Amino acid sequence: MYFWDSILSATSLAMDAFAISMCIGATTSGARWASGLRLGLICGAFQFFMPFLGWLGGEFAASYISAFDHWIAFGLLAAVGGNMIRESWNRAETEIYDEDPTKKITLLYLALATSIDALAVGASFGISKRPVFALAAASGAITAVLCFVGIYIGRLAGCKIGKKVEAAGGLVLILIGLNILREHLL
Repeated sequence: MYFWDSILSATSLAMDAFAISMCIGATTSGARWASGLRLGLICGAFQFFMPFLGWLGGEFAASYISAFDHWIAFGLLAAVGGNMIRESWNRAETEIYDEDPTKKITLLYLALATSIDALAVGASFGISKRPVFALAAASGAITAVLCFVGIYIGRLAGCKIGKKVEAAGGLVLILIGLNILREHLL
């Protein structure tokens, strides 16, 4: 069961970076395979390491909050998922840019911004005493591949589909949080 939670969580976490990569592909005239490779490697690395950091914090706090840890795990997942859904509705349409943001410090900001959710989900895994390696490995790998592919999909489809993908990822995280509550309360 933990394996599938890890895969679903990892896929959901990758949706932010995937949506961003599609928007970069749609709005940047110079976005090519090298852009996808840079974005995929950096975002994938952040998505790999952030769950470990969150898990360590969650493991540390677990002994202090064991009576209500499932509520915290649900709250974190619901907050992250809800925020992803909210952001997908509020993201403005963008214009075409000549400069590729994957060639600047912006790349690190994008990687950090899209991996903060992975920190929170890693903490929820630590709090609920779930193993984190499968989450981290899957999150890093799935994010890397989706960012690379997302540049090309963005060039074809634009940012509108990215909003829907991000909202779907948020919904999956909320459903995983509800599953954690169901397991602990029943």
